[in-house]
Amino acid sequence: MNSIKHIFLYGCLMANVYSCSTTSNANSGNSDLSKIVTGAAQMEAYLPLIKGKVIAIVANQTSVVGSRHLVDTLLKLKVEIKLVFAPEHGFRGEAEAGETVLSGRDSKTGLSMISLYGDHKKPSSEDLAGIDMVVFDIQDVGARFFTYISTLNEVMEACAEKGIPVLVLDRPNPNGNYVDGPILDPNFTSFVGMNPVPVVHGLTMAEYALMLNGEGWLSNHIKCELFYVKIKNWDHNSIYNLPIPPSPNLPNMTAVFLYPSLCFFEGTMVSLGRGTDFPFQVFGYPEMPGGKFTFTPRSIKGKSVKPLYEGQKCSGIDLRNFREQKNINLKQVNLKWLMACYNATTTKATFFNKFFDTLAGSDQLRLQIVAGIDEGTIRQGWQKGLAEFKKKRLNYLLYKDFE
Repeated sequence: MNSIKHIFLYGCLMANVYSCSTTSNANSGNSDLSKIVTGAAQMEAYLPLIKGKVIAIVANQTSVVGSRHLVDTLLKLKVEIKLVFAPEHGFRGEAEAGETVLSGRDSKTGLSMISLYGDHKKPSSEDLAGIDMVVFDIQDVGARFFTYISTLNEVMEACAEKGIPVLVLDRPNPNGNYVDGPILDPNFTSFVGMNPVPVVHGLTMAEYALMLNGEGWLSNHIKCELFYVKIKNWDHNSIYNLPIPPSPNLPNMTAVFLYPSLCFFEGTMVSLGRGTDFPFQVFGYPEMPGGKFTFTPRSIKGKSVKPLYEGQKCSGIDLRNFREQKNINLKQVNLKWLMACYNATTTKATFFNKFFDTLAGSDQLRLQIVAGIDEGTIRQGWQKGLAEFKKKRLNYLLYKDFE
């Protein structure tokens, strides 16, 4: 039960294992979505594996094949789905970050739905009773603190303990063309950082699953029997525009590209636009020095209930016109915005909150900023850990790496 298998493409079962390759379009800033085929869309490759089995699916609003949800498609094909596991933001993607996702039944399909967020992040033995295989199909954004990789960790661990195989239907990583940021210190492990990876890990879900197994990161170094379906016509040089927002507060690609840099503000007194129509595309706070843009957070159902500075006019910086191509070409986490805000505030003692160290993966970044250490020195301190991670990462890549 410790084996790792790759699903062959239909029509190539007797030939070579599918190897994804595509002409890099990293300079264009766009991808031809018609040519990229996600793992979920290659049903001919995995239907023979799940037909006749009792299935559980880990899915959300991004789990689509064409215009139809994967769950609806599989039910129509008479696949026996016993239940759906819902991650943060819920099965239909309507819950805001950190909001309790309730278990119950999906109103559209009538399927039993079990939340994997809040106090029940890992499937229990009872949840998995009678399940022959778990299918995992969720769009990630490639940042350590985006919790879907933590859900993957918990699902694989629970399945490994029960001897149940997991099938990962792979999807492109929109931030998969670079690796950057501090490595998580195990002493700061949480659901927004479960494993010693950098803030931007540069892996797809299937590659991350392979790393979880290969590095022995599941509890007691247990290994999960793992199947996966690769993406066609995508690699780590490609730029992929997500067809469906991966969460309520990442509504467009500008937010997705800025997320690894702006999420640090969640651990500070600075608003990153929750409670506006442009979250993760602006930042600021009331009377922020030098802020040339203003916004007023409000309560928005399903996105931001009681956001920071609700009803208060904030001064800040508008990044909505920050060129996506520029951000991609930068290929690094932007520390300048965070450090500039800290240096400009007159209330430095209350600038950081307790969540910052959890997001950063240690207390080092906060202590360095407080001590006035320059950005270059901070980045230099990451390099040894990044070099070691990049070397490990090469063992699990399924696609041509970025250049």
